[in-house]
Amino acid sequence: MTINDYLKQIDSVIADGKYKDNWQSLSGHKTPDWYYKGKFGIFIHWGVYSVPAYGNEWYSRNMYNERHREFEHHINTYGSQKDFGYKDFIPMFKGENFDAAKWIETFKNAGAKFVMPVAEHHDGFAMYDTEFNRWNAKEMGPCRDVVGELKAECEKQGLTFCASNHRAEHYFFMGIGTSIESDMKPGTEWFDFYAPAYYDPEVGDKTIEACDTIDEFGASEEFMQDWMVRVCEIIDKYQPKIIYFDWWIQNQCFKPYLKKLAAYYYNRAEEWGAEVTIDFKHNAYPLGTATLDIERGSLGEIFPYPWQTDTAIGKRSWGYTKDNEFKTPYDCVTTLIDVVSKNGMLLLNVGPKADGTITDEETAVLQGIGEWLSVNGEGIYDTVPYKFYKEGEHAASSGMFSEGNVEYDEHDFRFTYKDGAIYAFQMKPSKKVKLNSFYTIKCGICIENVELLGGEVESFVCNENGLSITLKNEPAGDMPQCFKITLA
Repeated sequence: MTINDYLKQIDSVIADGKYKDNWQSLSGHKTPDWYYKGKFGIFIHWGVYSVPAYGNEWYSRNMYNERHREFEHHINTYGSQKDFGYKDFIPMFKGENFDAAKWIETFKNAGAKFVMPVAEHHDGFAMYDTEFNRWNAKEMGPCRDVVGELKAECEKQGLTFCASNHRAEHYFFMGIGTSIESDMKPGTEWFDFYAPAYYDPEVGDKTIEACDTIDEFGASEEFMQDWMVRVCEIIDKYQPKIIYFDWWIQNQCFKPYLKKLAAYYYNRAEEWGAEVTIDFKHNAYPLGTATLDIERGSLGEIFPYPWQTDTAIGKRSWGYTKDNEFKTPYDCVTTLIDVVSKNGMLLLNVGPKADGTITDEETAVLQGIGEWLSVNGEGIYDTVPYKFYKEGEHAASSGMFSEGNVEYDEHDFRFTYKDGAIYAFQMKPSKKVKLNSFYTIKCGICIENVELLGGEVESFVCNENGLSITLKNEPAGDMPQCFKITLA
């Protein structure tokens, strides 16, 4: 099918479907129940950038930027950028140990309910079988349809399959390579891998920052149509239950295409009998038409719409790097609790190695999360926020890229609610527990029972001074503990 054929199909599906390409129609879209109830999913950044494994997943751009350490590293390790370009990593990206079944089993054991591989990152290399990009993992590198294999295993093992597409940023992502002596020259047989490679010499290496301005540096109509068709191909071929976009789609040039794409996707989902959504950042979509995503950060209060935090186990990079640093199971679990208490979901990233194996560090973190959720998941899955989300002084910062280690103590709690029970998560466990938010004199709360998930409560008293709980034993470790407070 040609791009023009696909554009006609998109228009036809919208014309015949329930959803039209306007915000009023799209505002009738509902957050999927499976997503809201599941709370926890796995993001996967795996691509050609895992071969150099240096800096971060932006190696494809930074290796051409003289102001970044990747530039000198590349020359010292592989040679000049004109003799060894990013494209030359593709034959080295073999994925010889990639095992989709093992990956999905690992994610399932971690307690995840949905899985989202990056189908195409900013570098322009597609990890799926596509008619519209000859630079793809089915034809090169691993020579396997990575996305297709992961979808098949998700279906076998009972997880929900989703997909991320970062093609939008490719419009300008590789552009700086055209400003130096490199392999990135128009007219070469491989330039379509890097193209369009938009670059403004007056702005220089700040082109990306300039593109963040909503009304500047809009992409061409040709690129926009190609972008939309490529995303719709993923929708039709793989039927992901979420399509996730990174940041640049807030630019005004995307607005008519965002409406068309959402209407097409939601109408296709109606045909499948499936619940789907789109994850977006900034203000790309109006609230109520798709799901807001906050990258490496949080919201400060309970949000009226379901929303998502996406973050990574790796602190320095989303993709695999040799010198990455990693969060602990405690870091990830406390993030999950905090996000869910504010009406959110967590998408937690892993970055596999070029050979297709997941790092030992990330595997250990996933195992730790799974062990904790096997005991405490009752207070996470299928819950809603309570009247207030926290007690205690310590809280995560609000906004994108605001995450950091929060030094919780035994006075910090987060709350969720389900079926007549409040779930109170003590972020730092102690044997004697005091909840000041629950008391009898004003709020008139009546408690039937207090349980410690995975442990034993020796006694509890609720009076005008609050709810006091004494455990039978000292906490076994430093992971958060969850109290189920059943209301009378």
